[in-house]
Amino acid sequence: MVDIKGRHFEREIVLWGVRWYVAYPISYRQLEEMMEERGVEIDHSSLNRWVLTYAPLLDQAFRTREARVGGSWRMEETYVRIRGRWKYLYRAVDKAGNTVDFLLTATRDRKAAVRFLRKAISLHGVPATITIDKSGANTAAIASYKLERDAEIELRQVKYLNNVVEQDHRAIKRQVRPMMGFKSFWSASATLAGIELMHMIRKGQLQAAGRLCAAQQFYSLAS
Repeated sequence: MVDIKGRHFEREIVLWGVRWYVAYPISYRQLEEMMEERGVEIDHSSLNRWVLTYAPLLDQAFRTREARVGGSWRMEETYVRIRGRWKYLYRAVDKAGNTVDFLLTATRDRKAAVRFLRKAISLHGVPATITIDKSGANTAAIASYKLERDAEIELRQVKYLNNVVEQDHRAIKRQVRPMMGFKSFWSASATLAGIELMHMIRKGQLQAAGRLCAAQQFYSLAS
């Protein structure tokens, strides 16, 4: 259960604000107007604090109920602007398009790619295959991991097979665009956790969801 206490607003209102921001391409000021139209007067800075506090906690709750992904992964990184500079969002999906994992990093190199691999594999186990583009850093990272753990992973470099992850990046980029860049690495990481969470829920990756719609599934993570 995600503990929402010590706030001036009811639990449901807090969860509304968090979900709307991570689910739709809007700014905090636009969200402030939306909340006001529904009789909730709250400053956009408070909405920002809600997202940064609760989005990572909801993502953690999701991980305990996450559906299994396939063993054929597509791995690639995309870009996120933080304080005017580009940082790197490593992402992987399986061949069906389900999100495997994601990791925001300051650099794009072998060490960053290895960190991402370790994180993804700790959640889902060792994949049978990983498809990447021609990235030398990703190639070196997979080779390094295989040597370190004596893992049997088939590496493929077939660009058209990576179309599924390239297309999946677009859903995340569409959400990030109205935010006009992040102010800190920490705020970017927390916000992206919420955006990725909502994206995974929409793709049906929450176990035991039953007939709940995506919004109800999101709210269920806090109970």
